Amino acid sequence: MSGTRKEDPVPASAAPPTLEVRHLQTHFFTRAGVVKAVDDVSFTVGRGKVLGLVGESGSGKTVTGFSIMGLVDEPGRIVGGQILYQGRDLAKLSEEEMRQLRGNRIAMIFQDPMMTLNPVLRIDTQMIETVQAHEKVSREEARQRARDTLGMVGIPSPDERLMSYPHQFSGGMRQRVAIAIALLHRPELIVADEPTTALDVTIQGQILAEVQKLAATTGTSLIWITHDLSVVAGLADDIAVMYAGRVVEFGDVGDVLDAPLHPYTVGLLGSVPSRNRRGEPLRQIPGMTPSLLNLPVGCPFRSRCPRAQDKCREYPLMDEKRPKQWARCFFPHLESAEAAA
Repeated sequence: MSGTRKEDPVPASAAPPTLEVRHLQTHFFTRAGVVKAVDDVSFTVGRGKVLGLVGESGSGKTVTGFSIMGLVDEPGRIVGGQILYQGRDLAKLSEEEMRQLRGNRIAMIFQDPMMTLNPVLRIDTQMIETVQAHEKVSREEARQRARDTLGMVGIPSPDERLMSYPHQFSGGMRQRVAIAIALLHRPELIVADEPTTALDVTIQGQILAEVQKLAATTGTSLIWITHDLSVVAGLADDIAVMYAGRVVEFGDVGDVLDAPLHPYTVGLLGSVPSRNRRGEPLRQIPGMTPSLLNLPVGCPFRSRCPRAQDKCREYPLMDEKRPKQWARCFFPHLESAEAAA
């Protein structure tokens, strides 16, 4: 790896961000070698803002979310960087300190709602226990909060639904319950790991509308992890594109999707059916994602990149190529960005 590491630029803001991730590194130490699942990841999430974290499967999105929540198990561990939440580095907190924050001030919504819900307990039992785990309130007060939160995420007849078991809900309704549990303490940060991937488009649209309203009304910040660029386009304020464990492009969601700088982002957008003319084949990104056990020297995308040159054998740093739009690339698509501007 060549080049001198420097602090990645981040958007300026009048108010301090809810979360600031600086050069995060999470590695898994296996018998086959060290898997660099997250390697030099930096981004910020402003108060009341939604950050879309996108990329192919295996790009490091979910591990980034788990690292923020302190849920990385052996053989994985955070080996470098900072995860700054209100000035506290989450990577350095003890398990007990993280337990006080997790589910209270920061929460996570999993792709499978049954990772949140216990199948043998009624919904009211699970939600009441969640409230009382962090606050000394009466059971009746906790129940009332659970009822109100179910109503907030659009679940009809919340009093009746509290008496139900998870198997009595549809997949979309279970996901709404999981989101409601994440909202019980009005957290300042929510990490959502592809929570609508398995849902039909109608239910997905309803949940996305509720999430947008939540961020606007409560000031909650969200990290929305997904591979679906169409979801990010209508939901997020900012977007971070990940490849091979690194953020390769960061900026305003409109700027990045309308005038992408990194060739990988261009390739992702080219593979979306809605962005191609009817009857034309989709433009695939050639090749395969490199093994995280043995990443190539320099830019990990160079073996698949149509713009790759000898310079790409060096390690590219994150630079501001356009105002408030950063890319980790020596030969970005500046011409398309200038045309869009």
